[in-house]
Amino acid sequence: MAYQVLARKYRPLRFADVAGQDHVTRTLINALEQQRIAHGYIFSGHRGIGKTTIARILASALNCRNTIGSAERPTAEPCLQCDSCIEIRQGNAVDVIEIDAATNRGIDEIRELRDAARYRPARDKFKIYILDEAHQITDAAFNALLKTLEEPPDHIVFMMATTEPENIPQTIRSRCQHFSFHAVKHDDILAELRGIAQHEGVIADDTALALLAEAGDGSMRDALSIMDQAIASAPIADGKPVLDGSQIRDLMGSVPNTVFEEILEAVSANQSAVVIQTAARLLDAGNSPTQISRQFVRYLRNCVVAKIANLTEENNQTDLLQISVDERKRAARSAQLFSEEELTRFLQVILRTFDDLGFRQEPRFHLELGLLKLVHLQRLLPVEDLLSALPTSAAKPGVAPASPRPTPPPARPTPGLSSRPERSGVEGSASPAAPAKPAFSPFETDRSRKTEMSTRPTLNNVIPIDQTAGNLALAPEPVLPVKEPGAPYLAKADVGEPATEISPVILSDSEGPPAPETATTPGGPSLAQQGVDSSATETLVSEDEPSSQPAIQPTGSYDVAALQNAIVNELSASKGHSSAAEQLDEFTFSIEGNELRIQTTLSAGMLKLLINAEAEKIIKTSLRLNGAGDLKLILLPGSAANAAAKKDRPAAAGSIKAAAMEHPIVQQAQKLFNAEVRTVIDLREK
Repeated sequence: MAYQVLARKYRPLRFADVAGQDHVTRTLINALEQQRIAHGYIFSGHRGIGKTTIARILASALNCRNTIGSAERPTAEPCLQCDSCIEIRQGNAVDVIEIDAATNRGIDEIRELRDAARYRPARDKFKIYILDEAHQITDAAFNALLKTLEEPPDHIVFMMATTEPENIPQTIRSRCQHFSFHAVKHDDILAELRGIAQHEGVIADDTALALLAEAGDGSMRDALSIMDQAIASAPIADGKPVLDGSQIRDLMGSVPNTVFEEILEAVSANQSAVVIQTAARLLDAGNSPTQISRQFVRYLRNCVVAKIANLTEENNQTDLLQISVDERKRAARSAQLFSEEELTRFLQVILRTFDDLGFRQEPRFHLELGLLKLVHLQRLLPVEDLLSALPTSAAKPGVAPASPRPTPPPARPTPGLSSRPERSGVEGSASPAAPAKPAFSPFETDRSRKTEMSTRPTLNNVIPIDQTAGNLALAPEPVLPVKEPGAPYLAKADVGEPATEISPVILSDSEGPPAPETATTPGGPSLAQQGVDSSATETLVSEDEPSSQPAIQPTGSYDVAALQNAIVNELSASKGHSSAAEQLDEFTFSIEGNELRIQTTLSAGMLKLLINAEAEKIIKTSLRLNGAGDLKLILLPGSAANAAAKKDRPAAAGSIKAAAMEHPIVQQAQKLFNAEVRTVIDLREK
């Protein structure tokens, strides 16, 4: 008889012989005992884990001539003695048709199958179709089989084995019972290999069997195929093949994991030369850079899992690592050298290196570069450590902190930083005192700063920049804006001393060609002499429509009270500007030179929201109608003194603010929160 490979020779014939698929075999045995046989089954999973084998065992159990519970067949397992079981095992059963769907995938073959399914079995109870690699069948062929699967004859059972169940149409899957097979565990494969080695008379140590089981990668057939190859290449001692670990590694072209353990120890010790020498030794021995990186990825993955599972050399039992006990101990030793974050970064670097090796012209250089990156990663400091070293007190701008930053640990120097902290202690001391870990959180400080910035009044959802931070103390003297002839806007002034007030908002300008202006306003003191900050001064100039105006009055002959009343009346008469009218009624109007100045208690952002473009147009129209079209209207944001004065001033009788102050809810809020009502805006529809 011709030689049979181990994968065929030791193919299971009973459900109990199948390793690692207890959830499937138990369900099928119960279904056989209860006579709950479906007309369609889908067996999906990894390659070489028993899908087609279980389909054949189920076919034998269905067509076995001995009844369940008899002396010949006490359980639902096939008896393996009747003619049907023997023919199915030999592959020549008439009523069990096994079809390779990879080659018989067209609609014509499926039509023939559908036509033949109408006839009853020749001898056995069921006519069974086993479709291997069922995902290769075309969509048209599946559609031709759809009606037969939905309403099959009583004597038909379909069994489809596939490694890609997602490629089977959902209409087919919904008509079948789907069994998802698991990858065989390392210990189950190891137990099967040990039993086969004893039965075959092969002398194999535990290391060799563990390497064979690990090479199977969850597939029993792959492990048996590699074992068959290893037995053929093994030396003979006393007429028996001898398998050892070194021979298995040479056969598979793999590298012992002890080498990767040495590399990680050198990385932990910051020894770049040792890492490069180890890599050169592996490459000079003929190992492929791709194979080295692939194995290193697997080893680093085992180290990450060992770190997560808190494995040690003594306590190394876990289902997360399907490797031998010795390899689990080795992974645990390497994992103890690094933190979980470091191992994760190592795995990312080697994975990227493995991807690069596929299309790079110099794979050796890229492998060495990837290994050197592991050493360089040890020299980096976490961002949290750098942020924690920042000073906590926000001192005056431009003033350096009193105490130096703490020195990073000497085992992990930080190259590339522009400034290094000064060492503390006596010169020549071997080990300076370790700085105490700061008790504050830099993230909490940043979060507080963002919260403070978000509470400031904004214009068009733009958060204003804090111009008092940084090095404003070193800025030059303030330069007030100078408007060039014909220029539509004033240039923004440089920032001088830290501003205590927001700059005035100039809403309108006099008509006609503007004359050159200097830092001092005509007929009045300069802005700097008035104590008004000139930073970020901005002019919003609107073009006036040509219209007839009264005669312009001489400068200084305006009735300020009349102008204020006219502006307030115009805004009150306009829909949607009652709040602006009430606010302007409480502000202080004054004329200095050709400027009508209004001292407010609001910020610049609130002023721009209160006096919008439509309100500005109304104010300009009111000024022209009252013969004051040449005045430049300037709204001065309020200072702390103005706010206190307004706070002490009672609300005008009959105003919306007075009505709000009399409301019991507002009074209760003032009492409860010690609140201050600064501005009341009437949003009611007129």
